[in-house]
Amino acid sequence: MAYQSVDLTLVDQEILNSYSNMIEGLACYLGEGYEIVLHSLENYEHSVINIINGSHTGRKIGAPITDLALNMLEKIENTDKDYITYFSTNKKGEPLKSTTIAIRGEKRRIIGLLCMNLYMNTSLNDFVKTLVPQTPGLLGQPAMENFADNSDELIESTLRSIRERVMNDASIAPSNKNKMIVMGLDDYGIFNIKDAVIKVANLLDISKNTVYMHLRNKQNSK
Repeated sequence: MAYQSVDLTLVDQEILNSYSNMIEGLACYLGEGYEIVLHSLENYEHSVINIINGSHTGRKIGAPITDLALNMLEKIENTDKDYITYFSTNKKGEPLKSTTIAIRGEKRRIIGLLCMNLYMNTSLNDFVKTLVPQTPGLLGQPAMENFADNSDELIESTLRSIRERVMNDASIAPSNKNKMIVMGLDDYGIFNIKDAVIKVANLLDISKNTVYMHLRNKQNSK
């Protein structure tokens, strides 16, 4: 049975808009070899409401939905998964590895599709570019991220990293070291974690009131 277009509610429209912002960041992360398309199922004739790297299939915002996308949509409706991955080709017959992901809105209705197409003729050089920092000075200086198993480990590892940086900074007076560590932890949002103030106080061997004082002083200085 052919899938019918849907009338979008305001909530449905907000959901699709949130995906529109998301695919901008996703495209930046994946690189130019990926075409990412956001379809709204409200209007099949102009279903493409956002598209990144559309040159791979020659499409722009306002383009209609494809017959293959409709076919994938019907398959999704008949399975227990909200996505399908497959191989396809563009107008020139060039190979693509594709995935279609259903976007659900109110009452679990499918209101849109997020489609990604990997252009498989992307040169190795262009692909490698996405894996190497392009901004001068960043190469060899990757951002550190703590992949902790629990909140205690996250607090400890973040504090350890910030304390090392603060202690090695000769421009910070010894009397201000703990203050700068607390402020650095706050910049990372550590104090949004339950009981973080008490745990940080214990790790720094200071009172929790001192931690609160540093946080208040930081807030008042804004």
